[in-house]
Amino acid sequence: MLTRSAVFEGRIRPGKEEEFFDIIEHSLLPIWQRMPHAQDVRLFRTLEKDNDAPHVLLVQQIDYPSMEAIREALESSIRDEAVAASAPLNDLFEGRH
Repeated sequence: MLTRSAVFEGRIRPGKEEEFFDIIEHSLLPIWQRMPHAQDVRLFRTLEKDNDAPHVLLVQQIDYPSMEAIREALESSIRDEAVAASAPLNDLFEGRH
């Protein structure tokens, strides 16, 4: 098994926290769970951090059975769907993923 991770690093715009995580949980998570060959999807939300630690908002992990399965998932139309569904996040936070 191999795990592919995405790290959402940055800061959510004030007052947009609920909207940000609503999109993650209700729009993106179901898409990620439909990725070809995905065996498990995990989300890790940062609740506290050390003062000098980077601003990691969320880590997403998807388990796949092989590197070939990861390649197929990244080339799938479902990945395109996930990219499109993540676009509204750009208005809610400053950072990268």
